[in-house]
Amino acid sequence: MKKRFSAIAAALAMGLTLAAAPVQAEKKVLLKLPVWFGTHLTGLGSTPAWLAENIEAASGGNIKIKVYEPGKLIPPKEMLDAVSKGQINAGYTTPGYNTGLVGNKGGIFSAVPFGPDAPEFLAWIYYGEGRKLWQEMYDKAGYNVHSIPCGIIAPETSGWFSRPIDKPEDLKGLRMRFFGLGALVMEKMGVSTSLLSSKEIFPALEKGAIDATEFSMPAIDKLLGFHKILKYNYFPGWHQPATTFEVIVNKDFWNKNMSDSQRAMLEVGCKAAMLDGLALGEAIQFPELKENAKRGVENRYWSDEMLDAYRAGWAEVVAEEGAKDPEFKRIYDNLSAFRADYEVWSRLGFMPRPGTKRIAE
Repeated sequence: MKKRFSAIAAALAMGLTLAAAPVQAEKKVLLKLPVWFGTHLTGLGSTPAWLAENIEAASGGNIKIKVYEPGKLIPPKEMLDAVSKGQINAGYTTPGYNTGLVGNKGGIFSAVPFGPDAPEFLAWIYYGEGRKLWQEMYDKAGYNVHSIPCGIIAPETSGWFSRPIDKPEDLKGLRMRFFGLGALVMEKMGVSTSLLSSKEIFPALEKGAIDATEFSMPAIDKLLGFHKILKYNYFPGWHQPATTFEVIVNKDFWNKNMSDSQRAMLEVGCKAAMLDGLALGEAIQFPELKENAKRGVENRYWSDEMLDAYRAGWAEVVAEEGAKDPEFKRIYDNLSAFRADYEVWSRLGFMPRPGTKRIAE
């Protein structure tokens, strides 16, 4: 009996000791994050660096993100496959760079010609069906990744040219670096397009391998030196009214190696990165537009004729892509239905630009 009571007392003492001990800390997580864009590109590549710094601080070091500049850990074009296979556990990209793997529907989750601006795009992604369709795209294509929207920038410039483009015929025969679904429109306009990386564009312009280019917003384009060669910069960015980016995490790593709180922290961190990137991008453009003028660059706005031609080309692309890929049509129709409803709010809720009228119906 005495031995029995001794055993019970020992068990109770052990239980009290365990109850008084602090809860065991979560296992720390390291995400190795190769990126598509150099972190020196403020407002574009700077977002994953911002995310890494702030996630580590907010989590008390429980989540660490190590950012690898383009090509340092893995070639950017191999990122989706590498994350899916678990060769690396994460990556920072945009679906528009993965269209060769998932089809042109991927471009819808990146930038839509004549599509939503940043607030409307975010509304569809977070509170429409955009986020669900985005993840389904990777799932149906067989990629073992968890996608988190994790960056957005405001409109880009429409392109840099060596001479004025006054009518659609002026585009024929040009060789131009161009991104995403907009490139399909430019091809219809008689432009030969290529998707060069940021570091490849300036040398290609210098050597005459391409005649024109688009890349990003004025403050980012400045860092690449386009103004030294090309003196006509066109707006608005009809091809990219807003552009979104993502963190992709290997799904097995996401489910097995990260706790609920760590997953929530990364999701919330990416939402914060969305806000920071958008605000930063909006804040740093207008000084560069002024500087462009001092450098002898003409900041030009497309004529109605040119915008109508681009819009007609986009309508053809939508019809053709929808006929080839039912998933493209399903996703684009979903976005279009959301936009039709959003227009009811947009038409009434926002002030028109000076010189225009908005009539409520």
